[in-house]
Amino acid sequence: MAEKLPYFYGTGRRKTAVARVRLYPNGDGSIIVNNRPAEQYFGRETLVTQVRSALRLVEANGFNVHVKVIGGGVSGQAGAALHGISRALVRADEANRPALRKGGFLTRDPRMKERKKYGLKRARKAKQYTKR
Repeated sequence: MAEKLPYFYGTGRRKTAVARVRLYPNGDGSIIVNNRPAEQYFGRETLVTQVRSALRLVEANGFNVHVKVIGGGVSGQAGAALHGISRALVRADEANRPALRKGGFLTRDPRMKERKKYGLKRARKAKQYTKR
């Protein structure tokens, strides 16, 4: 399958962030996020480590990663990028699936902010009830 495609594609989601990921084989291991290096884009080393964790787990060092991410904050964007990279690694080699599944990288984190309901101040905060 690697001969037909110039890259492997994966879409990752986390909270309200959506990441479109391309893995290019035979690369030097660089990660570009929105046309900037991952270290410069995310700023925090913990987020960069989180994004690289799927590549480190399956020991896939020969890929260049290009990520376009929109929506959410930097933490949600890092989670979306990780999810997209994991999905693309499965497309690159189906043998990666068990390790990524065990590590929890293929599961989309469903936690999102609850919407505000009418008549309330926030999603669940209501006015205090007074009996008299």
